[in-house]
Amino acid sequence: MKIYYVEDEQDLASIIKKYLIKEGYEVSLFESGEDAITHVADDIDLWILDIMLTGDINGYDLIEAIKEKNPKVSVIFTSARDHDLDKIRGLELGSDDYLAKPYSPRELILRVKAILRRANRTSPNLLKYDSYEINIEKRIIKENDQIIELTNKEFELMLFFIENKNQAFSREQILSHVWGADYYGSDRVVDDLLRRLRQKMPKLMIETIYGYGYRLL
Repeated sequence: MKIYYVEDEQDLASIIKKYLIKEGYEVSLFESGEDAITHVADDIDLWILDIMLTGDINGYDLIEAIKEKNPKVSVIFTSARDHDLDKIRGLELGSDDYLAKPYSPRELILRVKAILRRANRTSPNLLKYDSYEINIEKRIIKENDQIIELTNKEFELMLFFIENKNQAFSREQILSHVWGADYYGSDRVVDDLLRRLRQKMPKLMIETIYGYGYRLL
């Protein structure tokens, strides 16, 4: 997923960009509103905007320009001023979240993941991945109107990966989530289940991390 990050504090920008890249996101950094505003029509997944930018174009100017070109794109506002009016105005202009400085990189990452998960759903119970449409409530998967039949465990494994995209998990973590914490069998059942899931849903880009586990890209 593509993220545009607008921040004029160079030290903070460098740290946050590294964290985002480590999580698997493609990140472009802009250090001024003037640099960013020429890209408001680009097809990306998320903007992270600082409100108070040096120069003539601030975060409010940017979100107005962004929403005019791409009303559905997600936006997170950040600001050193923890003012309710800043938060309210940002939300009124179409931001999805607001984070007051100073904030931890991990907190921002959690906000980013939550927003992108919501944005990837066409309805509260529907997820999309590539050409797959996944109805969580009905536990139905379709591709081009064709139903893909999964067992209960295959569905749980698929859903676990999609809801935690770009995050690496060990076999033990996957076992605990899909089979339950009280499961005492071999962790090789993860490999067997994943092999069957890959056969049924080959477009799932599940990366094998040798000696550790798996990650969905």
